[in-house]
Amino acid sequence: MSDDQTKEFLASLPELEEGKTYHFKCRPGVACFNACCSDLNLVLTPYDILRLRRSLNMGSVEFLRSHTTMHMAPETNFPEFRLRMTDNEARACPFVREQGCSVYADRPGACRMYPLGRATRPDGAGGVSEQFFIVREDHCLGFNEKDEWTGASWKQDQGFVAYTASNDRYMNILARIRQTGAPVPEKMGHLATLALYKLDEFQRFIIQTHLFDRLDLDENRHKAILEDEETALEFAMDWIELMLFHATPNLKPRR
Repeated sequence: MSDDQTKEFLASLPELEEGKTYHFKCRPGVACFNACCSDLNLVLTPYDILRLRRSLNMGSVEFLRSHTTMHMAPETNFPEFRLRMTDNEARACPFVREQGCSVYADRPGACRMYPLGRATRPDGAGGVSEQFFIVREDHCLGFNEKDEWTGASWKQDQGFVAYTASNDRYMNILARIRQTGAPVPEKMGHLATLALYKLDEFQRFIIQTHLFDRLDLDENRHKAILEDEETALEFAMDWIELMLFHATPNLKPRR
């Protein structure tokens, strides 16, 4: 689904206004449990893939080959990875089991937010403002449960806050590319694939190319980038922004 299609889809849904509540709970005792975990067209963000890989103890190349399909988005020339469904009639998620999600603690952000959709826009102060929309599907009986939520309380309860900063920043990079009116060069798209989606490979690339020698970074950050994938992903987005837009607040070339 393109960015414009996503906006159109969200606009067709009832908005959950700030402070308003809804009732929902998904649990094994609900008759439709697991019904929403099939026939998905689920785009995975870089942070989604980081968390899933770690949960499965898989390297990036192995995970991407086994569990995703990829194409280069024509409007940006950046990679877009989608979760590969199982090859059966239901096209079930490969991680769903009778008792529920086998990667629940590290499930993708879109799964965490369901049954809400989330849209963001710049707030004029360097951050984003968010809107929530209720995705009410005919098969879903979770809305009959007694648990009551606001958009913010659901986001907190489902552990989505940890995903927000990384996902929002990545979406902002894509939006800035679209604003230029032209996709990035092919080489840049391949570097983005490496830096953002293959963090273990990117850490090796940093060492092999002596990348830190060309950047103004202190030794403590060097160490953290090479030892911690969350820190490596933050650095990857800094580096991509620096190459694309020639400036980023958190990273400067060495002079």
